[in-house]
Amino acid sequence: MKYLKKTTSREISKIRWIIPVLPVFISAALYAGPRPNVLFVVSDDLSSRITPAGYPGIQTPVLDQLANDSTVFRRAYCQYPVCGPSRASFLSGLYPETTGVLDNEVRIAETRPGSPSLPDVFRKAGYWAASTGKVFHRPFDNGAEDWDVLKHFDNDETPLEKQAREAFEEKNGPVTDPKNKKAWKEYYPAIAPQTRDQGVKGLGPGYGPTGMPDEQHNDGKNAQTAAAWLTERAFGDKPFLIACGFHKPHIPFLAPDKYFKLYPKQSLFFDRDPATDWDDIPAIAQTKQFLDYGFPPLGTEDLDRRREFTQAYYACISFVDAQLGIVLDALRRSGEWDNTIIVFIGDNGYHLGEHFMWGKVHLFEESAKVPMLVRVPGVTKGEIHSGLVELVDIFPTLAELCSVTPPAELQGRSFVPVLHDAAAPGKEWAYTVVRRGDKLGQAVRFGRYRYTEWGSPDKNELYDLDADPRERTNLAKNPENEPLVKQAQTVLETARSKAQSEKITTEDQNK
Repeated sequence: MKYLKKTTSREISKIRWIIPVLPVFISAALYAGPRPNVLFVVSDDLSSRITPAGYPGIQTPVLDQLANDSTVFRRAYCQYPVCGPSRASFLSGLYPETTGVLDNEVRIAETRPGSPSLPDVFRKAGYWAASTGKVFHRPFDNGAEDWDVLKHFDNDETPLEKQAREAFEEKNGPVTDPKNKKAWKEYYPAIAPQTRDQGVKGLGPGYGPTGMPDEQHNDGKNAQTAAAWLTERAFGDKPFLIACGFHKPHIPFLAPDKYFKLYPKQSLFFDRDPATDWDDIPAIAQTKQFLDYGFPPLGTEDLDRRREFTQAYYACISFVDAQLGIVLDALRRSGEWDNTIIVFIGDNGYHLGEHFMWGKVHLFEESAKVPMLVRVPGVTKGEIHSGLVELVDIFPTLAELCSVTPPAELQGRSFVPVLHDAAAPGKEWAYTVVRRGDKLGQAVRFGRYRYTEWGSPDKNELYDLDADPRERTNLAKNPENEPLVKQAQTVLETARSKAQSEKITTEDQNK
């Protein structure tokens, strides 16, 4: 592609004098031809349960087609398996210990003021930057600070909700009356599984068919909005960075009825873990979310309940796939298909009963590994990359592809060479962390292994994922593996040092 051809060092030297005053034009001058557009799509809580990622049985025809024109990363890892920290990381190009964002309660603008974000850098480089849906962690996005246009939507009221609300109001008056707010708030989750929203203790999150068409869901509105920007050419004469953040398959697991019909519950079967699975794993590695989902004590199963939630999660994936199709069809109609890079990722993984766990916030493969497809016109050609890559690498990669000068502080590494040749080596390791109280679990994926420490070397895990892909045998507990454990500790220390190279201290934050 023309825009990937760099000029010579002599040519660059001729334009150095304008760097202080015209950084945007400097960036453009480094490459010949028009700069490419970027369509950046994030699916919330989407684990690697899609066909391109090697997971059979999920119906994602749009992603399957996109994979034929992309590089598919089979070993891509998030840096923190929770929405806010993960997004703060890949949108800044920094590891979580550097961003200071280790939960969903703060944003990077508070922990690291002035740290540039991907959309902010692209916008200042002359791109039209627009966001719809959940891209930064809502409500902690940076709004007008980073985007030319920012949109958020809610689901319409479902027929089930409307019927219940009207019956309530007939008896009590409007739900908006101050005297009724508390009673309605308590009654609402009891209406049906679909109205449990983020969850009811012991019953789990909301789930089920909504009785609404796609376009009445917030993700349907996100898709229609992004599509309109493309077909109406809202970006004008500028290259664009359009980010579309789909909320599903995040809880509540709600989708139009037709997607639930794709996955009959009795057709769902699971690779069940042994009841003794947790005997060799540090207890700190687990969470109690399985109890919130209404599952029995650790080590026991409720297969009917597992099928209920799994069906709903799968339905949400197929729903997102259909919405992606609307956006990609609009991109083709816009005339910009041949000059648009497409990045599709999940922000973190998700457990659906593996290791008897539910949700994210773990350091097993189900939480740490994410799907990632990158399509670069004229470069990628439907190949699979089996090397390691991290979400923190997206920022420097897009900057290189688009002739945008990246911030000097970026900790990720461009994977442009892999886009040209999927057989090129990946990274030496991928690093993921998650917090447990005042402890930080730190995991490194390297070679065929994953090694994790939970605050101290004696609370550790080591798995051989070639021989044990379900991570059921903790090798760290066998004295015979001490040399391998020491090797893993060395790799972890290397990763930890890089991730903390610009770590924010409490003293820094108080300045």
